[in-house]
Amino acid sequence: MKENLISLLAEQKVLPIIRNTKPQEVIDTVNALLDAGIKVVEINVENLDIYEAIAEVSKNISVCAGGIITSLQAMSALSVGAAILSSPIFHMNLVKISKDKQIPLIAGASTPNEAYKVWKARVPLIKLYPSAALGGALYVEDILRPMPFLKLLPQGNVKLSEVHSYIDAGALAVGVGRDLFEGYSYSEISKRAKTLLVDLKG
Repeated sequence: MKENLISLLAEQKVLPIIRNTKPQEVIDTVNALLDAGIKVVEINVENLDIYEAIAEVSKNISVCAGGIITSLQAMSALSVGAAILSSPIFHMNLVKISKDKQIPLIAGASTPNEAYKVWKARVPLIKLYPSAALGGALYVEDILRPMPFLKLLPQGNVKLSEVHSYIDAGALAVGVGRDLFEGYSYSEISKRAKTLLVDLKG
């Protein structure tokens, strides 16, 4: 399995999550992130047209297809170049596809019990969602205290200013969406992402 993609995400420490229904805007956003030095990005499959955007940008960046809940969505995303699958739920059909296709899966969990079940299924990364509503960085810390072996990716209304605290709490990487993109031009998005990467490396 391409575990190096999970390692790459661990180095990047942040996973930009693009939710947009317009393929060209998705492509332009990815290009802005590429300019900032981002190497892995999540693109939520909002509609069928988004597969076109994934096919276009996957030539230049590792794409995590997000919002995957069915086998059909998973196979469609992989057919256009997605390198990672991300789901808000934990479903054994997706685990099977991940293993069969040797593609990393990020599966969703909200509670310690759910997170443990995902880990037991040998899923390499657990999406802790919605992390802000669950208690933020403190919740990550509380889950990892008895289960430090879990690899967590908190996401869900995470602010850029909070990413550091999540990493300090033990998260492998942190998903960021609205706070990175909403209301900003492509050049501003690029600057914000670059500043965040520099800050996380420091």
